[in-house]
Amino acid sequence: MTRNVQVPVRAAMAATLVAAVAATVSCSSSPPAPSAESSTAVPAPTSTPLSSAAPAALQPFDAATLRADFERTAKEVLVPGAMLLLETPEGTLTASYGTGVRGAERPLSVEDHIRVGSVTKTWTATVILQLVQEGKLALADPVSKYRPDVPNGDAITLEQMLTMRSGLFNYTETLELNSAMDKEPQRAWKPEELLALAFAHQPYFAPGQGFHYSNTNTVLLGLIAEEVGGKPLGELFDERIFKPLGLNGTVFPDISSNGIPEPHPQGYFYGDNVLTMTNPALPEDMQKEATAGTLAPNDVTDVNPSWAWAAGSGISTAADLKTLGEALVNGKLLKSELQQKRLDSVTPTNPDIPGGASYGWGIAKFGNLYGHTGELPGFNTFMGSDPTNGVTLVVWTNLAPTADGRDPASIIARSLIGKVYRASS
Repeated sequence: MTRNVQVPVRAAMAATLVAAVAATVSCSSSPPAPSAESSTAVPAPTSTPLSSAAPAALQPFDAATLRADFERTAKEVLVPGAMLLLETPEGTLTASYGTGVRGAERPLSVEDHIRVGSVTKTWTATVILQLVQEGKLALADPVSKYRPDVPNGDAITLEQMLTMRSGLFNYTETLELNSAMDKEPQRAWKPEELLALAFAHQPYFAPGQGFHYSNTNTVLLGLIAEEVGGKPLGELFDERIFKPLGLNGTVFPDISSNGIPEPHPQGYFYGDNVLTMTNPALPEDMQKEATAGTLAPNDVTDVNPSWAWAAGSGISTAADLKTLGEALVNGKLLKSELQQKRLDSVTPTNPDIPGGASYGWGIAKFGNLYGHTGELPGFNTFMGSDPTNGVTLVVWTNLAPTADGRDPASIIARSLIGKVYRASS
């Protein structure tokens, strides 16, 4: 949702979903020695009473072990900085690692603004579903009802677009976009330009006959939301999601904006888009240089995110992502019937691998956690919430992806999940 364009919005988003879901099995390792960080462990909020014992699915809450695991994994993936916010029925752990600016001591905070990439998809999908429950849209509507120019549009439903089963080509897989991103990183992309790139290519498969993570779906849904909702997408997000939830640190920037509200860390990534277009990992010699510290990542904080638009240009904070993650599963944004249908919509992306990656109406599932991952140049985010066991986990890093092509926030989250949940019997 790059290595700066290609990985975050295409490969990394899909790969992150796969990796994070597969990783919800128990993972553990010995705690490391402490490294440069700041962290606090506090009791759960008064709205979530402390329990005398963890739910059966959970391990006892051990802040020291969780903090040590977070620090160790962040250090292993060589990120400049990382942020953790974990809440369980027994307590909340907030921890930071490293720095927001390479070569300087810049502490991190849950109030820092970061680019959240494809977490933005949860916003777009939520607005679409709100319009459905208001009777202004139907999930069975063909996209041609709103956009006659979409390939196979008469056979593609809004629901298939929400679940990434439309077959529409992903514009972030084009050489044109990746080359342009390298040459003009601050270019403002219009949604219609993104769709033109996608529609110039044949669909991957007939509607409903497969799964392919495609940002084209969400850009189209954003335009449909604007048409039916009668307002710019940013206003719809603000009125329907941000203000009702009190997300004061969350922003959907105008396509002309390449800035991030203060306070914010710097974001870093290695290589360029074309270099990592088909493989997010750097060439082996460059990986060795990155590990040795002789190859520095690029500062891409000010890259214009408009190429991701409704699919991934959002900005938020760890504190807001916790609130959002919980709202996506507890019904604060949808009525109960549609809310349950949204959770039930999450099904395996490959029916032959029922325990693999799962995706639904703009939401994924990582074991017990519903949510989404996100990646844009320099930033990787994991947001998940478990309504059954009362667990919410948010992790972000200011490097994306790693030199060897992995998604650092998801790697950190995966390790922590193994410390929060008991191993399946």
